Amino acid sequence: MRIALVGTENSHADHIVRALNVDQISDARVVALVGDDEETRKLAALGGIADVVSTSGELIGSVDALIVTNRDGAVHRELAVPFLEAGTPVWVDKPLAASTADARAILDAARLGGALVTSYSAVRWVADADALAAAQVGEVQTVTVTGPADPDSEYSGIFFYGIHIADLAQRLAPGEPGPVSVERVGSTVVARYLCNGVLVTLQFVKPTDDGRVPFHAAVVGRTGLVSQAVELDAEYVVPGLKVFLKMLESGERPLDDATLLAPITVLEQL
Repeated sequence: MRIALVGTENSHADHIVRALNVDQISDARVVALVGDDEETRKLAALGGIADVVSTSGELIGSVDALIVTNRDGAVHRELAVPFLEAGTPVWVDKPLAASTADARAILDAARLGGALVTSYSAVRWVADADALAAAQVGEVQTVTVTGPADPDSEYSGIFFYGIHIADLAQRLAPGEPGPVSVERVGSTVVARYLCNGVLVTLQFVKPTDDGRVPFHAAVVGRTGLVSQAVELDAEYVVPGLKVFLKMLESGERPLDDATLLAPITVLEQL
């Protein structure tokens, strides 16, 4: 499986190249990178990648799949759509887009080209997220997810890190989110909405120069509750990478359109 990667400025790109080309966790390899900066050259050297091009369009038809890891979700549509329309599977590594319109355009392109597409936060698949989702608490009443996010980020504001919070919440309280109410409390943006009768609260805490609040989630049910930090270890990108590889192998998407759109619609309302 020959994979191209665009978005080498993101640390996730390093995780992916190490896992596939250095640790060789599967038969898939990153064989092409897009970029002409020092970071791209370092990544090419790390993964033994000879094919480095200046624009992703040059790779259409020469690779089996594309991974989009650019930090700014506003460019994901223009990068993903040509490959999807050509029938090439694409993993858009969080967020799917920085607007609902762009997200829908990506999904439409996948249908047009008959191509597999997926997108999610790496936090959705880490071990602590699995434990939260599997907790036996009875009928879920409320879900609260807290983590770092900067509404003033240069990478489409709250979309950049906020997708981790919104997507984890979507896993713990799946369904179509209702209207979102938003308020600011100091340096925190608090959002609330109902999803299939569950009250979901998202707390986006702006990082300081000295650090950032860790991810945390709490699920309250009729018969119990679970509340814990969501830890990200050095390999936190790998579980999500394995989900993508399984999609390529099985030909089945891990998440449907509604699940991909839900966190984007929430963040857009923020």
